[in-house]
Amino acid sequence: YHFELNHTEYKWVDLGLSVKWATCNVGARSPWECGDTFSWGFSGWSFDDLQFDGYLDEKGNLTSEVDKATAAWGGNWRMPTESEMWELVEKCTWEWTMIHCNKCCKVTGPNGNSIFLPAAGYRYGTTLNFDGYYGGYWSSKPHDDGDDSAFFLCFDDKEQRINAYYRSDGQ
Repeated sequence: YHFELNHTEYKWVDLGLSVKWATCNVGARSPWECGDTFSWGFSGWSFDDLQFDGYLDEKGNLTSEVDKATAAWGGNWRMPTESEMWELVEKCTWEWTMIHCNKCCKVTGPNGNSIFLPAAGYRYGTTLNFDGYYGGYWSSKPHDDGDDSAFFLCFDDKEQRINAYYRSDGQ
């Protein structure tokens, strides 16, 4: 199947979880395209620094003023929280597949609806690594251990998990 998105309307899917999920990545025009790669930002800032300067809300997630999804799409769009990503891992079924020549995971929610998460790899500096073999998606939650990291969802053809890694990498 195929559909086009215009620049002012983005679509969502209800997977039967606590939030609705976008049908495609920021920068993509279809569900199977990788879209843009973003670093989390705020390299060198501790959790306490981010909180003190007002970049985190009362639950420790990025505020809309600095959220990459909100900046790109506006409105109520935002990066998922760590707990929302855990819902994808724990409550959905994951199928490694290929669609339109792109490797991705088809993530099916408890209600039978699905999204595709392309295996877009990750960026370290200007180098793209593991494109087609690995997918990583940032959450809006920094890790609070002071090591300049944030939580993200990562997957390959064998497993899905939530990890914390350096915010300077592009996911």
